[in-house]
Amino acid sequence: MNQLTFARVRRHLRLLAAIVFPAVLAAAPLGLAPASSEPVRKSGYAIGTEACGSGELAFPRIQIDMKAGFCAGLVASEEDRLKFPRAIVQVPGRDLFVVADMGGWGHTDGRLLLLDPRAPQGQRFKDLLTGIEYPFGLVVGPDKKLYASTAETIFRFDPLADNPRSTVETIIRHMPGRRITLPDGKRVDESAHPLKQFVFDRDGRLFVNVGSHSDDCITPAPITKACAAAEGASALASIWLFTPPAGGVFPALKPGDPDPPHTVYARGLRNSMALALHPNFPDAGYAFLQGENARDLPDIFKPNEEINAIEQGRHYGWPYCYDLSTASPEFRLVLQSGIYKSLCSANALYKPPLSLMPPHGAPLAMLYYHGAKFPELEGKLLVGLHGYRPTGSRLLVYDVDEHGFPKPSAAPVRYHVSCAADPTRSFQTDAGEVAAAPFEELIAGWHRVNGARPQGAPVGMTVAEDGAIWLVEDKNQTVIRIDRAAGERPQPLPCDTRSQAMIDQLAAFVARDAQNGVRLTTLRKGLVEKHCVGCHSDFGLNAGQSDAEKDRVVLHFMLAQDGWIYPGDPDAGRLRTRLRGLGAEKLMPPGGESLPKTEPGYLRLLDTADLFVAKMVPGTRMRIKPGPPQRKFFSKANKECGEIPAGKVVVVTQRSAVDKPGFSRFFRPADPYLNGECTDGDGYYIRQELLVPVQ
Repeated sequence: MNQLTFARVRRHLRLLAAIVFPAVLAAAPLGLAPASSEPVRKSGYAIGTEACGSGELAFPRIQIDMKAGFCAGLVASEEDRLKFPRAIVQVPGRDLFVVADMGGWGHTDGRLLLLDPRAPQGQRFKDLLTGIEYPFGLVVGPDKKLYASTAETIFRFDPLADNPRSTVETIIRHMPGRRITLPDGKRVDESAHPLKQFVFDRDGRLFVNVGSHSDDCITPAPITKACAAAEGASALASIWLFTPPAGGVFPALKPGDPDPPHTVYARGLRNSMALALHPNFPDAGYAFLQGENARDLPDIFKPNEEINAIEQGRHYGWPYCYDLSTASPEFRLVLQSGIYKSLCSANALYKPPLSLMPPHGAPLAMLYYHGAKFPELEGKLLVGLHGYRPTGSRLLVYDVDEHGFPKPSAAPVRYHVSCAADPTRSFQTDAGEVAAAPFEELIAGWHRVNGARPQGAPVGMTVAEDGAIWLVEDKNQTVIRIDRAAGERPQPLPCDTRSQAMIDQLAAFVARDAQNGVRLTTLRKGLVEKHCVGCHSDFGLNAGQSDAEKDRVVLHFMLAQDGWIYPGDPDAGRLRTRLRGLGAEKLMPPGGESLPKTEPGYLRLLDTADLFVAKMVPGTRMRIKPGPPQRKFFSKANKECGEIPAGKVVVVTQRSAVDKPGFSRFFRPADPYLNGECTDGDGYYIRQELLVPVQ
C-alpha cells in the first residue's frame, strides 16, 4: 500500500467519527438533535451538524459523494410519513411542492401530498388526494395547472384548493393499467409496468409512457410470432401521443365521454420512465429523449440501458434487440422474415440507441437543467439512476449539442462502476467496445455505508424556480434538495464501514479460536511488522506492547479498513487482491512481486492470510447457488435486507434456522449487499435451497 492510501483511510475514519458523534447544533431550524453517543438517524442517514442551503431552506447535510461545489440536504424522511415517494414538482409561483407517494404496490395506497419545506419538521406535508392507484407522473401543463397520473388515467387538479378532490378534472381515463387484455385476447392480471410517465410539448401535445406487460415477452419456445402486446393501435412498450383540440388544452371528460384519440408515436420501448423534451421541441431537429430500462438479463453488465432519440414511427427494439444491435436469441425465428426481418441490423424501421448507459442502472428521471443556481449545468441533461446494482444509485450529467442531444465519443468510453467493484469499465456489447456519450456524476455511487447512509434510490426529480434540484427516493422515503456547497469538498466515504461493536465481535471470534490466533500472530510478525509498518502506518503498534496486545491492535486496524476483509470470503477482500497483485490496484507491499523468490515461505504466508479470513467466523462456509445474479435475504421478521450475487460466500451459523423454518441463518454479509434497514441483532436469513457447500 502507499502513503496516499493510508492518509485516505485516516480521513475516512475522521469523517465517519464526525458523522457518528454529532456535536451540539447551533442552527435550531434544521431540526437536528443535540449531541449524544448515538447519531441522529433519518431514513438510514446519519445526521451531523452541517447544513446544505441557507436561511429557511437550510436542511441537514447528508453524506453522499457529490461533485465539488454541490451538497444535498434532507428535507423530509420516513418520520414525515413518507412511504414510497416517486415524483415531485413545484407549484408554479409558490414555495410549495407536490409529491406523489405511491405508498407501495398495494394498488390504492397512493397519495398526493403538499410539501411546505419552510414549515416545522413533522408538519411539512398535507394530504391532498388519497386512495390513488399508482400515482407517478407529475407535470405542470401548458396551462400552468398541475397534472398527475394513475395507472390508467391522467388528470389535473388544484393543489391549493380547500378541497383539492373537488377540482379534479380527468382528461384521459382508459389507458392500459394494472389489469390488461392483450391484442391476442390474453388477460394479464398484473402488468409489469403500469406506471404512467408523461410530458407535454410546447403545442400542448401529450406523450405518455405505456410500459410493457412483462420483462421480455417470452412465450414457450419456439417463438414464431411477433410479441402481441407490442403490436396494434394500442401497443404496449410504446409512447402514445394525444393531441389536444385547438387552443392546446385537453377538455375535462364528462361521464360517458370517450378518451381523446391517440396514436402510437414510437414502439419497442420496454419502459419509458425517463422522458425529456428540449424546450424548442417540436421544432425540426430538436431532441425528444427517452431513458430505456432494458430487459433484465442475468449478466450484471448486460444489457446496457439506453438513451434513445425518439422519432415518430420508429421501432426501438424491445423485445427483439438490446444494446445497439444484438438480437434476442428467443426471437430468432421472428427476425428471419416479415416486417421484423433483420430488425436489429438491417431494417429501416429500427432506430438504435443514441447512446448506451450503465447496465441495469434503471433511469427513472431525466430533464434538461435550466436555472440560475448552477450556471455550469445550464442546458445540460440530468439523468437519475435508481438501480440497486453497482451501476445504479447516482445522478448523471451529460453535455449536449445545440439541439439537446448528448454527444457520443469514440470507443472506449469508460464509466465508474462502484468502489465495491471494478473501478471503471468501458461500454461494451457482444461485438466489443462501442461509442457512447460520456457523462459526469453529480452524485457518484451513493452506495450504502453502514452507520452513515443507505444505498441511494433516486426516482423523481425537478428543478425549482430558484434553480435548486429536488429529488425523491422511494426505498429510503426521503425528499432531498441539492444546493451550492461552501467550504472544502468532503472526502468520499469508504465502501464499507464496520461499527466498533462489529469489530470487537470479530476480534472475539479470533481470540476464541486457537488456530486462528496462531495465524494472526504469524501474519503480524511475518507480514505487518516485516513489510508494512516501516512504510506508511504503525497499525496501532507501540513499543512495550505484549504480543497479545500487538495482535489485537493489528487485527482491529485491518478490520476497520474499508473492504480489506470480508469474513469467510477471502477472495472478496482487498487484503488478498493487494497482497497477490490481482486486479487494477497496485501490489502491496512495494516490491512484493520479488518476495516469493527472495523470501522462503512468503507464499505460505499469503495462504495463511486467506485461511485466517476464511476461518474468522465460526460456522459453515457456503456459496450462493448459481442462478439469477442476485438472491434476496431477509431479517427474522421477514424484512428485506438486500441481495447477494450468485457465487458469493457466506458463513452459515444455522443451516436450519430454529426461528425461521426453511431458511438458513448466516453471518452479516459484506456491506455492499446490505441495502435494507435490517440489524445485526435481528440476524440475516436466506432460503436454504439457495445455498450450496463451498468446494
